[in-house]
Amino acid sequence: MGHGHGHSHAHGHSHAHGNANNKKALFLSFIIITTYMIVEVIGGIITNSLALLSDAGHMLSDAAALGLSLTAIKLGERKATIGKTFGYKRFEIIAAALNGVTLILISLYIFYEAYQRFLNPPEVKSLGMLTISIIGLMVNIIAAWLLMKGDKDENLNVRSAFLHVIGDMLGSVGAISAALLIYFFDWGIADPIASVIVSILIIISGWRVTKDSFHILMEGTPSHIDYEQVKSSLHAIPSVQDVHDLHVWSITSGVLVLSCHITIQDNGNHDVILHAAQTILHDEFGIDHSTIQTEKLEFGCPSQHGACN
Repeated sequence: MGHGHGHSHAHGHSHAHGNANNKKALFLSFIIITTYMIVEVIGGIITNSLALLSDAGHMLSDAAALGLSLTAIKLGERKATIGKTFGYKRFEIIAAALNGVTLILISLYIFYEAYQRFLNPPEVKSLGMLTISIIGLMVNIIAAWLLMKGDKDENLNVRSAFLHVIGDMLGSVGAISAALLIYFFDWGIADPIASVIVSILIIISGWRVTKDSFHILMEGTPSHIDYEQVKSSLHAIPSVQDVHDLHVWSITSGVLVLSCHITIQDNGNHDVILHAAQTILHDEFGIDHSTIQTEKLEFGCPSQHGACN
């Protein structure tokens, strides 16, 4: 009977490097978005423009999302403790889930506001709306570019913040289009129509981020990992009789964990099989954290009185 644990330090270094890039991108984006939000609030109060104050509200949600994502990464760097043996990395996924839910709530609020405007189209100062929307678009493009330089494809937390900025960028595009239609054609209904189109796009993104983060929080098998392929690859190791009680999950984006029981033939060598299993998991599936229990065929599985799945 034996037990083994595998961990790759190279992966840890690349994860730390990715975190440094993510922190820089999130921090710079946070500063840019927050600064412009303050300018927009002041401009909205001075010009008595509801459109500017409304857009400032969107910017506030972006700033909050970026700040939450940045805090999550900083917390995730804290060392593991006796009470939190995996450390605080999982907080990144909690932040992503909160950001995803916020995106959905913002979309629903935009739907509500658009409905009110369909019923009662307000007078919109199209030139002021156009000017602020163009500046807002440029600010969001810069923030989106900074976040694209981060690890948004691999890190769900950064992706959720990126989607917040993209949502606001789409909002700016919609506002520019609506402002032009109102200015040239006096088509006031263009404002709520643009809002509805943008909010549909935002709610789709929000749903995807929320679904992905809840899948990780529920310790589901990562979408890019073929569970049956992992099992069959381990089963193919010489002297392995059976693979059961197999679990694959993520602590946070890019940090995969596996545990399983491997039944080996009586003449099988525990250390050789364990090394082969950890090599396969690392090389073929990118799983660096593995806990593998081996048991001889003649003794069977000790847990649950031998009734392992």
